[in-house]
Amino acid sequence: MKKKMLAFTLAASVAALSACSGGDEKVMTSKAGDVTKDEFYQEMKTSVGEQALQMIILEKVLDDKYNVDDKQVDAEFEKNKEQLGENFEAFLAQQGQTPESFKKMIRLNKLQEAALTDGIEVSDEELNKRLEESQSEINARHILVEDEKTANEVKEKLDKGEDFAKVAKEYSTDPGSKDEGGDLDWFAYGVMVPEFWNAAYDLEPGKISEPVQSDNGFHIIEVKEKRKTDDEKITDEKKEEIRHELLMEKADENELLSKVAKLVKAADVKIKDEDLKSALDLFKMEEQPAEEGTPTDEKAPAEDAPADDAEVEVEEGK
Repeated sequence: MKKKMLAFTLAASVAALSACSGGDEKVMTSKAGDVTKDEFYQEMKTSVGEQALQMIILEKVLDDKYNVDDKQVDAEFEKNKEQLGENFEAFLAQQGQTPESFKKMIRLNKLQEAALTDGIEVSDEELNKRLEESQSEINARHILVEDEKTANEVKEKLDKGEDFAKVAKEYSTDPGSKDEGGDLDWFAYGVMVPEFWNAAYDLEPGKISEPVQSDNGFHIIEVKEKRKTDDEKITDEKKEEIRHELLMEKADENELLSKVAKLVKAADVKIKDEDLKSALDLFKMEEQPAEEGTPTDEKAPAEDAPADDAEVEVEEGK
């Protein structure tokens, strides 16, 4: 699943910055001198202020529009913890995170995913097809080449009846299968790049594909066999996981910032601290020229987001 959300990684700093209320109340005392909340705020503002405030704004406007509950966050946290096992604490330390700040990042990511997939639908047909794919395995071989011209040359030789294994040894650039005549053995969904899997899944056993382009080059694929894996019962939780996976695949990540910009505009965000006013520049999409190939006609229903409770006001020293 793709995940190129807005790249904010300052959860711990945000927690500290947002906790500052200004004034002479001390956050540290020592024989060398004290640190007041106002001094602490000024230091945090200088070092991470703009990015931290952008993250706070992002969380505020998304939280006002979308719902991510603690159960979702805790489940994702435990999933990461289980996957990393004994390395989890080291991972947090390496990322400069605490369990609390890591949960904050999980929550923010889920809010961004909700915005990104807003308005996108997955049909029952699409879901059932993916469920079927997830319980399938394919035995295939392929010939990988660098360009389409060579791919067409290879396909022509195979169409004329030349031996697949022999042609693979002569032409293929895949070091893992070339000497095996292109043989890939059995593989399941998610192992191969999507372009390869989709072509192989739709191909009848014994048939040879047209050239299939992926980031690796051009593939000529022959499916030898297909089989179903053990009929494991698919839970509602698994269905929702796959539905979310399909939603993320259909989403255009380039639209996220423009969706957020509309929510920020609808929320009427005002920054009272003059030193931090530039933090809003990130969200002023209408003032930035659209990148080539980036859609400018957004369809997200962000303009209807309620704004009354989403205002973000940051006053100097607070």
